[in-house]
Amino acid sequence: MLKWLTDTFGKARLMRWFMTFYPPYLGAGVRVQHISDDFRDIQVSMGLSWYNRNYVGTQFGGSLYSMVDPFYMLMLMENLGRQFIVWDKAADIDFIAPGKGPVFARFSIDETLLDEIRRQTANGEKYLPQLQVDIHDGAGALVARVQKTLYVRLKPQARQA
Repeated sequence: MLKWLTDTFGKARLMRWFMTFYPPYLGAGVRVQHISDDFRDIQVSMGLSWYNRNYVGTQFGGSLYSMVDPFYMLMLMENLGRQFIVWDKAADIDFIAPGKGPVFARFSIDETLLDEIRRQTANGEKYLPQLQVDIHDGAGALVARVQKTLYVRLKPQARQA
């Protein structure tokens, strides 16, 4: 059934649909605007409403972080393949300015990053790439900067091959 769905609609389109209706994102008002077919470019947005507004009327920090939480991990998993373990290891968020309206983030990875990960993990070692995503408001002003550290390693059976 899943193969038929991915063959019919495309994996990126199904992932976008799933993330749109994923309860934590639905509740926070997070919308996945775009996922490229190769999972190398993702765009997300989040409006400001009563359920993600903090005490002073701006974007709740937890919602800002959850908006960007899983995407680098998903992108690397899709691009590196099943022979790799990919986990989120750590994150740091720097709040720059209050989010007083809709906010947006764009994630991009390229072949250079993927090649570096493959090179660093070729001998079975773990690699901890650090990736950054910026969150902007509708006018393009920087609202927050998130630094993600991921854990990437070949699975044991791939290390033995």
